[in-house]
Amino acid sequence: MDRSRSLMTAVLSIVSVGGILLLSACAPDPQPSPTATTAPETPAPEPYAGPMHFVGDELDWFLLSADEISAMIPGSSEITEPSASLQQVSDGHGSELAPQVCGVLLSEASLGSIGARSITWSSPAGDDREGAFHVLQFANETQAQNRMDDYAAAAAACADFTLNGQASSYVNTVVDEADGVRAIAGALVLDYGTEGEEYRSYYGVSSVGNVLVEFWQPFDGESALDTAAAAQLLKDRAAQAAEKLVDELTANPPVEREDTAADPAAAWSEWEIGFDGVGPLRLGEDIETVVAAAPGAEAVAPGGGFGEWELTAQGGGARLFVSPVEEGTAVASIRAGGIALYGEAPVDGAVLPRAGGVGIGDEVTDAIAAFPGGNTVHVIAAGLDFYEVSTRDGRVLLFHADRAVSEAGAKIIGITVEDATLRREYTLAVNG
Repeated sequence: MDRSRSLMTAVLSIVSVGGILLLSACAPDPQPSPTATTAPETPAPEPYAGPMHFVGDELDWFLLSADEISAMIPGSSEITEPSASLQQVSDGHGSELAPQVCGVLLSEASLGSIGARSITWSSPAGDDREGAFHVLQFANETQAQNRMDDYAAAAAACADFTLNGQASSYVNTVVDEADGVRAIAGALVLDYGTEGEEYRSYYGVSSVGNVLVEFWQPFDGESALDTAAAAQLLKDRAAQAAEKLVDELTANPPVEREDTAADPAAAWSEWEIGFDGVGPLRLGEDIETVVAAAPGAEAVAPGGGFGEWELTAQGGGARLFVSPVEEGTAVASIRAGGIALYGEAPVDGAVLPRAGGVGIGDEVTDAIAAFPGGNTVHVIAAGLDFYEVSTRDGRVLLFHADRAVSEAGAKIIGITVEDATLRREYTLAVNG
C-alpha cells in the first residue's frame, strides 16, 4: 500500500512537471518593449530684425503710470488716464534763438506725427498750464530719428542760449548707450525780455524706431527735477517697448497688405478709399498717371505748378483732391470732401468713395468702429478736428470732422488717405 502510494505520487509529479514544460514550450516569445520616439523639435523662429515701426495700441507700451509720473516730475498731480487723443497748437513760436537749433525746444514735437497717446496733469506753476506726456508715432524710423537728432543737438548746444537776445538755458542729462534708444531730460528756462515773461518748464524726450516720446511740466522757482533719473526712466521704458515689439513681430511677422483692384469705369461712389489710394488712383504714382487712371474726369492743375489737383467726375457731382509731394510729382495724398466747414460748400457723400463702408455724412464713431486703434486730433490754430488711423508702413487715413470728435453726433465731412513717408519733415536735421 505504501509502495503504491509512492508510485502514484511520483507519476503525478512527472505529469505536473511535464505539463509545465509543455506550457512553457508553447508560450510565444516575449516581444521587445516599443522604443519611445521623440517628436522632431520645431526650430525657434529667427528674431524679428526689420524696421522698428510701432503702430496703434503698441504706443501704449511707452506710457508711464501715474505713480511713475508723480515720482519723476515734482509737483505733478491729478494725473489723467491715458487717452488716444492729441491737441496741437500749430501756430509757430516766431522767436529768434541762438544757436538756431535751440528752437526745437519751443516747437511742437507732434507736428508730422500719425499716431498718439496722451496723459495730462495739473502743475504747481500757479496758472492753467498743464503738464503732458505724449507718445508720438511717425511714418518711419527716419522721420522720428531725424527729429531726435535735433533734440540731441539742442541738448548739446543749448545749456546756455539766447531767446530774442535774452539769456536762457536748458540744463539737461542725455542717456545714449548706442543701442538705438536715446533719452534727454532737463529744465528749460526761457526769458522773453519783459517782466513776468519768463517761462520755466521741465522738458524731456526719448526715441526708438518710429516713436518719439515727450513730456513737459511748467514749474516756478528752482528746478527740483532729477534729470538723470528722468532720462533713465524714459530710456528704460523705450527699451522695454522695443523688446516687446521684437517679441510680437517674431511671433506674428508683418504681412503684406492686399491692394484691391478697382474698375476705373465704375461710378466713383463704388470705389474704395484704402491705405493705398482711392479706387484705381494709387499713392506714390506720378500725378499724370493718377489723373489718367480716372477716365473722363476733368482735371484742374493747381496755380503756380504746385498744390492740390482737382478731379471732377464725368458728368459732375463728385470731386477728388490729389496732392503731389512738394517740389515733386509723386502723389502723397488723395482726399474726398473737405477738412473744415468754413468756406466749404456742402458735399454729397452719396456720390463719393467710402472707406470700409464709412462715408461722408456718417458719424465719426462709425469710422472709429471700422478702423480701431487710431486717435483723435484737435488743431487749435486752424480749428480742425479729425480721427487718424495709420499702418506700420506709414500710410494714414484721416476722417475730418465737423466738430470735436469727442462731441456727440460729430459727422465726417471729408476723408483723406496719405502716404506719410512722403510728408515734409519738420526738422532742422533735414531742412537746415
